[in-house]
Amino acid sequence: MEKQFLPISREECAARGWDRPDFVYVTGDAYVDHPSFGAAIICRVLEARGFRVAVLSQPDYKSCDAFREFGRPRLGFLVSAGNIDSMVAHYTVSKKKRTYDYYSPGGKAGLRPDRATIVYCNRIREAYGDVPIIIGGLEASLRRFAHYDYWSDKVRRSILVDSRADILTYGMGENIIRRIAELLDRGVPIKKIRDVRGCVYLASPDDKIHFEVAATFDYNELKADKKKYAEAFAVQYKNQDSVSGKAITEKYDGKLLVQTPPMPPLERDELDEVYALPFTRTYHPSYQALGGVPAIEEVKFSVTHNRGCFGACNFCALAFHQGRTVRSRSAESVVAEARIITEMPDFKGYIHDVGGPTANFRSPACEQQLKNGVCANRKCLAPTPCKNLRVDHTEYMQLISEIERLPRVKKVFIRSGIRFDYLMLDKNDAFFKKLVRDNVSGQLKVAPEHCSANVLGYMGKPKFEVYQGFRRRFFEITKSIGKEQYLVPYLMSSHPGSTLKDALELAVCLKRDGYAPEQVQDFYPTPGTASTVMFYTGIDPFTMKKVYVATDYHEKQLQRALLQFNKPANAPFVREALIKCGRADLIGTGKNCLVRSGEKRSPSPQGKQTNKKRKR
Repeated sequence: MEKQFLPISREECAARGWDRPDFVYVTGDAYVDHPSFGAAIICRVLEARGFRVAVLSQPDYKSCDAFREFGRPRLGFLVSAGNIDSMVAHYTVSKKKRTYDYYSPGGKAGLRPDRATIVYCNRIREAYGDVPIIIGGLEASLRRFAHYDYWSDKVRRSILVDSRADILTYGMGENIIRRIAELLDRGVPIKKIRDVRGCVYLASPDDKIHFEVAATFDYNELKADKKKYAEAFAVQYKNQDSVSGKAITEKYDGKLLVQTPPMPPLERDELDEVYALPFTRTYHPSYQALGGVPAIEEVKFSVTHNRGCFGACNFCALAFHQGRTVRSRSAESVVAEARIITEMPDFKGYIHDVGGPTANFRSPACEQQLKNGVCANRKCLAPTPCKNLRVDHTEYMQLISEIERLPRVKKVFIRSGIRFDYLMLDKNDAFFKKLVRDNVSGQLKVAPEHCSANVLGYMGKPKFEVYQGFRRRFFEITKSIGKEQYLVPYLMSSHPGSTLKDALELAVCLKRDGYAPEQVQDFYPTPGTASTVMFYTGIDPFTMKKVYVATDYHEKQLQRALLQFNKPANAPFVREALIKCGRADLIGTGKNCLVRSGEKRSPSPQGKQTNKKRKR
């Protein structure tokens, strides 16, 4: 039987014999029926439980008319801004409007509103009044508490308050939405659903809370007191574990916002069940004439094998969304999906990725996590590895090898990010050798992010010496097999804690190592990360100590210019930064100089790090 897309119009519902859907899923993305898209997963999970689900993708938000497309759903509306936060989708770190949207047909920008979750919910309220509304997805999940909003430069209320939705689901939502849907189907009013894990709801201050509460905060205090805000985040972060986490509440002028403890992550058999659902694995055909949906190209020939990340970098929201406990699919499930990919008509023999948040994690960091949850006061890998950390790449290596043996598969690449410090802890380097020999597509992307011990500490990253050891071994193996391959390090400028001298330290390091980055990421303060808390408050929420933050735009320019000192356009900024740092000796034509003294330089073609230093 040919796989079908879910209905996207009233006519398609009627063709299925539906008088109305049970749920209407409203999304800020174009409809792509692929397991890399949260909307597709949630809709297929509900469909598998017998619910009728229609998709309302990128509706015209200027009135409520588009939200009446399917009539009033039997059970309610599900609302998501899409795969990423709508403000991140619309604006660069310098707050300039983006002109391209990977999640829209033909890459067209402007098909969703700013703060899409809030706008969609308010339009639904206009159309149907008290119809049940459940919000989820990344935007809702990371904005579930009072949160610093970079674009308005203020602490906003929980998105649940501003959207006027009934329930917010956070994290990975399959089991949460199943439970809510079953209760609604049994006739339980949405306002009575209060004991489902992984949810946020608004209650009266005297209402019964079904879980132990870790702490209560007041929005009026959080928006006025940066220290309180940092303290609140630390409590929230420590309670994002399904084993040890407790409920958290926030006061909002006579209302009490309640976050129930996290829903346990899907176990292997549950993940296998989700990824076996009948996805068509592409965008809806109605987008073909518009140029398709660009985001599918990145994942079309890739497989996700895991969820969660115990790396817990401070600038990453994964710990706040997917959590720090890793779960993975069975080899049989992953190979079965890879086999489906090989049967696609445009498959050329290359599996682009077998990864996830961190490609080389297959299991929880240690046995204790299964019993007691993740440690509240330390991380698994940084600043130093925990003595209880289990390090084993055997299963992942076998998984890759099984996919490589499939008919029509020429190569399997790993592109979604190898955690190099974890790899270096493995006393058996069989996977390292296989990775370099078989699974690198000419270049391997890794994320040292910086070289300054000061900055790496605030990032929650390992010491730079670990990366240096990894780099040496990578090029040793590369040389031994007679290949020329590259490392492409991700680097970040202006992260909280980074001073101009820290940026200079990195520039000198790059010069010494013969690497000229083509791209550098300025730190982007997004909801749900410890680094964003540092940016806003100037406080490390885990130590409550002060942190230096570069908030001045010009200083950010100088830090970024130092990291890309080879670019002619950056020369004036580099000279200014060097003089400010008292390092005018690095201006000139000497071997160690970063920039010439007022003369133009020809741009370096170098953008990759090789096992040989290139002459400038």
